[in-house]
Amino acid sequence: MVLKVIGIAGSLRTGSYNRGLLRAAKALAPDGMEIEIAEIASFPLFNEDVEAKGTPPDVLELKQRIAAADALLIATPEYNHSVPGVLKNAIDWLSREPDMPLEGKPTAIMGASTGMIGTARSQMHLRIVALAVNMPVLLQPEVYVAVAQKKFDEHGELIDKPTRERVKALLAALMDWTLVLKRGRAGA
Repeated sequence: MVLKVIGIAGSLRTGSYNRGLLRAAKALAPDGMEIEIAEIASFPLFNEDVEAKGTPPDVLELKQRIAAADALLIATPEYNHSVPGVLKNAIDWLSREPDMPLEGKPTAIMGASTGMIGTARSQMHLRIVALAVNMPVLLQPEVYVAVAQKKFDEHGELIDKPTRERVKALLAALMDWTLVLKRGRAGA
């Protein structure tokens, strides 16, 4: 069995450190885990008037991909001590009825920032949003990449060995936890 994980970066910037974290995660995934990186750049700002005319095709497509996946991996930057608007907007769209693929979906969070404390505040705010949409978030290990400009090379690839090890540990924990949750649901 291959565990399918959808990775989402909370940054739209092509050279984003968080996109680099997702690429690293894809390369570092344990045997039996496959990470597919999804895009949220085309999502319109959430608006119930737009929703009333039908869910935008790109939103609908990602909802279907998340529903078919076993888990989520979110790499979030920190903007003004919080979650980037584009990431919150995507969650707003993905959490809408009738099909709510985030509900009950095991999720791991990591993040990179050029600041000294990484993305601690952003991740805490994202955990609060996840709670509101019933998206269970893995508690440990935590991956806060501080001073990211020193941990990625000029091509945006993660070169810092301790950070790579923390990402590997996060992925292993996500895999174990997701499998435990799946077994629990199957036995219920």
